[in-house]
Amino acid sequence: MILIGIGANIPSVFGTPRATCGAALAALGRAGVKVSACSSWWRSAPMPASDQPWFVNAVAGVETDLGPAKILALLLRIERAFGRTRTVANADRTLDLDLLDYRGQVSNGADGPSLPHPRMAGRAFVILPLLEIAPHWRHPVSGLSAERLAGSLPPGQAVLRMPPAQGLFGTEWEQESPLPELADERSG
Repeated sequence: MILIGIGANIPSVFGTPRATCGAALAALGRAGVKVSACSSWWRSAPMPASDQPWFVNAVAGVETDLGPAKILALLLRIERAFGRTRTVANADRTLDLDLLDYRGQVSNGADGPSLPHPRMAGRAFVILPLLEIAPHWRHPVSGLSAERLAGSLPPGQAVLRMPPAQGLFGTEWEQESPLPELADERSG
């Protein structure tokens, strides 16, 4: 299974952060990446703690023939198309897409993305949604199950499951703005 983390904490042209995240899932589909599972939407306090708005987060399981480097490049293109600019670490985000796990591969990032995502195991906003869609998933390095990771999360992480959204991914964005065209891979 390929796992993608989805998050946002400031509005975009699609409206609310949850609407933006739903539109990002649709953009993945338009790019040929099949979204086979998506967790509930969760609200989470920023990490590290700050005065930023809370995030909306989810984890999606996807299917694609793209390799890890190409799917990461696609995620970055989608972020840019949705207005994400990278200025300083841990800044507010219109959209944040992370490649969490690629079919259990382990990589230190020397020749592509670091896999699994190096900070995912200690983040409630990743592990709790992941547990919903992949309860039998095991961390490729530690071998710990999602359930075990959820039970050993560091204390003090504020996460709340949100009420269900409209449609499959929360489609309130459809009435607000059409999906952006993704820049060609050669140009971005």
